[in-house]
Amino acid sequence: MKNFLYDVCIIGGLGHVGLPLGISLAETGKKVVLYDINAATIDKVSQGEMPFIEKGAEPILQKVLEQTLFISNNQQVIADSYFVIVVIGTPVDEHLNPQFTLFKKFFNDIIHLISDEQHIILRSTVYPGTTEKIKNYLESKNKQTKVSFCPERIAEGKAMEELKSLPQIVSSFDETAENEAKTLFQSLTDDIISLTPVEAELAKLFTNSWRYIQFAISNYFYQIATQNNLDFYKIYDAITYKYPRAANFPAPGFAAGPCLLKDTMQVAAYSSNSFFMGHTAMLVNEGLPNFVVNRLQEKYDLKQKTVGILGMAFKANNDDKRESLSYKLKKVLEFEAKKVLCSDVYIHESDFVSAENLIDNSDIIILATPHWEYQDLVISEQKILVDVWNFYGQGGLF
Repeated sequence: MKNFLYDVCIIGGLGHVGLPLGISLAETGKKVVLYDINAATIDKVSQGEMPFIEKGAEPILQKVLEQTLFISNNQQVIADSYFVIVVIGTPVDEHLNPQFTLFKKFFNDIIHLISDEQHIILRSTVYPGTTEKIKNYLESKNKQTKVSFCPERIAEGKAMEELKSLPQIVSSFDETAENEAKTLFQSLTDDIISLTPVEAELAKLFTNSWRYIQFAISNYFYQIATQNNLDFYKIYDAITYKYPRAANFPAPGFAAGPCLLKDTMQVAAYSSNSFFMGHTAMLVNEGLPNFVVNRLQEKYDLKQKTVGILGMAFKANNDDKRESLSYKLKKVLEFEAKKVLCSDVYIHESDFVSAENLIDNSDIIILATPHWEYQDLVISEQKILVDVWNFYGQGGLF
């Protein structure tokens, strides 16, 4: 048996999925190496600084760094590790279809570093059947490497807590590989659920699609009420107040990010594009920025108005702008409004202004991302406020 230098290598280890997992495993005593090629992020993390917001992560990072947690841009660390955890997912193309060829290319690029004695664990969301395809591809290259799929289930910003508090799903093709995957994740939690690989792949996709559809229902109801000049939140509060059957009814808002839409479209592709609820959810959620702009156009001459977008991250209290609908809103408004101003507490771009500057110089203020720092902002009644989230408690009607 080969003696491996590291217990775990995480490929793409400095991202939102890999870094919290690596820190958590290193905290348990596992010898973990994070492989990444982003030089700026490597420099930052090597100094004990988190490159994104993740509650509670930085103190533990500083504790385990260069003790049980190591960072490298050298591909050789893949060969030097027993568990190789891959956190890249199956992307979708411009037609919203999954692209397995990119996964195949990825493994082809590292095939010379993989040995029969290793155990590869896919961690990010993949199209159903991907895990088996990878196993078969490796076997076609005369590799008998163990392959498992253990989907991440955390919410960004809460990973350090949820890696230990949420059940972990593991799936493999044989009992030995499954037991190894269980043992690895039992270092984080005793609550382990075993599925077959395709069941685990669908469990992850179904979870994100279900959430996306829930948000779409709320966003559609919000649009119906607003189109009829009714405050949705008066109705929403009546529905949810002390009524347990409405406990899971989410409030409306921009539903975006790197996973929900993509994963819903993967379910659609897996169902031969007959997942009509998923497609409808996409139209509703992706169409909310257009609904806001169209509603404003009906009431105001946008060509004479400066519009401010408050919050550009894809969700509150986060610095991740991937697939954020705030940027879609910005593009639409740049065609329709006199001027567009943008601001975010956590994201800094050259053309962004402060929240106070935005409020002072905008005729219309759209709260796109309800960061908690915005709670104490003073917005004059003379301003037109669009608050889909009802963050300021004034209702959602505009």
